[in-house]
Amino acid sequence: MSRRLIVSADDFGMSAGVNAAVLRAHREGILGDASLMVNGAAAAEAIELAHAAPALSVGLHLVLAQGRATLPPRAIPDLVDAGGFFRTQPIRAALGYFFKLGVRQQVRREVCAQIEKFLAAGLTLSHVDGHVNIHLHPTILNLLVALSAQYGIRAVRLTREPLVTALRLDRRHAARKLAEGLTFNALSAYARPRLAAQGVRHPDRLFGLHQSGHLTEAYLLRLLPRLAPGVTELYCHPALLDAEARRWRPANYESEAELAALTSPRVAARIRDLGIDRITYRQLEAR
Repeated sequence: MSRRLIVSADDFGMSAGVNAAVLRAHREGILGDASLMVNGAAAAEAIELAHAAPALSVGLHLVLAQGRATLPPRAIPDLVDAGGFFRTQPIRAALGYFFKLGVRQQVRREVCAQIEKFLAAGLTLSHVDGHVNIHLHPTILNLLVALSAQYGIRAVRLTREPLVTALRLDRRHAARKLAEGLTFNALSAYARPRLAAQGVRHPDRLFGLHQSGHLTEAYLLRLLPRLAPGVTELYCHPALLDAEARRWRPANYESEAELAALTSPRVAARIRDLGIDRITYRQLEAR
């Protein structure tokens, strides 16, 4: 089986600096996919840029924590503050989605609104993922599965990173990575049969969870030879850091180093030398 690689960028539309980095990584580097925050401060610019770059595969970066909602606060009062912003703590937000029917109904309305805003922009929905991977929360995952036929959701990110490989590449923060691995492997195991039942596709595995914000050139050069056969997604967070990106990104993120890695001639050459085929979510086959 051949080795195929999807390289995607989160937070398209967050800021002008993120948008510029995504387009540079696409035009000058190895980036094939971007995930759009439809309510980001620079979403309108991102949509224009996406239309001008037809080879860029664009999906929805579903935001239900750390960002602005589509619907007004009166429509989703349990999800947002008076300014229309979600909770900044993802775990607290996720816990709130479990317990109240009224809250789950508000989540459904907001998810539908974000999908519809994406489609109204005239973009083809290549896939859906979530800010801080909140799309794998069981309430939200089941909602996406239920809406897949209605909205043409053909692929979803499955946040399942090979932990042993990740730790061999970088043993720092092992306890945090172990906790992430256990959590997202369990969520992915829950999601897989439900996605399969509706014919919704996903890569076999990914990298970028445990090393989020720190996918440097050196890291990618060590990672690429270790990719297993099948489809791997590498998701990243490139940016030319501006005030809006700094507002939302963790302070320790190396977003500009990630951009340098994605446009590195050494990384591109290593992919070619290893015979790894770069594909996009648009090219992901049904399984």
